[in-house]
Amino acid sequence: MTSDRESSSPDAHADTGASDQLKLVLRRVFETQIPNYGDYNLVCATPGLDGETGFYVLGYRWRPAELVFAPFDVDSLAALEAPTAINTTNLSHTDELGTDAYEVGTNTGRIFRFSVLPQAALPAEGSSTLLEQAADWTDFRSFVQSYLDLA
Repeated sequence: MTSDRESSSPDAHADTGASDQLKLVLRRVFETQIPNYGDYNLVCATPGLDGETGFYVLGYRWRPAELVFAPFDVDSLAALEAPTAINTTNLSHTDELGTDAYEVGTNTGRIFRFSVLPQAALPAEGSSTLLEQAADWTDFRSFVQSYLDLA
């Protein structure tokens, strides 16, 4: 999650200040739970399909290839449970469900369905906040294409 000031796009519709503040809070959700957090790029993952409800701070790194799902509550922006790391030792499958929508599963049966979009909409009580992540989204799309080949 890079600052909007570092990677602003001319067609961004998100409130830059609110988006940057949200990134700081979500980065903290990840960093307080992952000892080597600096090794990961971060994006906000939203529910991937109708009926899905999970929101994650999604950490990913190219080498060694790994995804870390850190679920958070959209109202309190607090961590919900311990993060789940998925790498070549426990990856069962990776599928592209649609444009920017994915499914990643572990060999223990845990399945994550999610989307990563250039602007992530986080609903909160009575409102919605857009998190601008277009630059991070582009990098994540490149990463996930290589990750699809691992499973």
